[in-house]
Amino acid sequence: MRSEAFQFNFHVFDSIDELNEEDASLLKEAMKATSNAYAPYSQFYVGAAAKMHSGDIITGSNQENASFPVGMCAERVLLSAVSSRFPNQPIQSIAISYKSDKATSDHPIAPCGMCRQTMQEYELRMKQPIRIILGGETGKVYVIPQISYLLPFSFTITELDYKKC
Repeated sequence: MRSEAFQFNFHVFDSIDELNEEDASLLKEAMKATSNAYAPYSQFYVGAAAKMHSGDIITGSNQENASFPVGMCAERVLLSAVSSRFPNQPIQSIAISYKSDKATSDHPIAPCGMCRQTMQEYELRMKQPIRIILGGETGKVYVIPQISYLLPFSFTITELDYKKC
């Protein structure tokens, strides 16, 4: 037996004011996108913004539903919009922010597992890493070099290679 470790480095900024102008602008777009969220059940509004390699900015927000499993997270709404409007175009960065009627939005939150899987699939499909910027309305901001770092033991298309069986 041996022990192994999975580690990655990311940047922690004390506030949005420390980000470069491009990253701060993208995070502000994600913050604005929270206003388009439909979250009457959780009162937890999430916004996501993607900067395409072309420079275009696309946003998405979470959309809840009374049938709880039917709702969609902001990240998956965003990727659906990106795939529809800019098929086969890589994403440079994704910023995610949130606000809540029940809690203070003063720290970064990470995407759920389903969104991590979906974003990683897009990253793999484009054969290019996607930077991810996480921040609340205030407080620290995390900048992570690529989405796949958030899902170290992911299930990918490689596992579906039936020729190996």
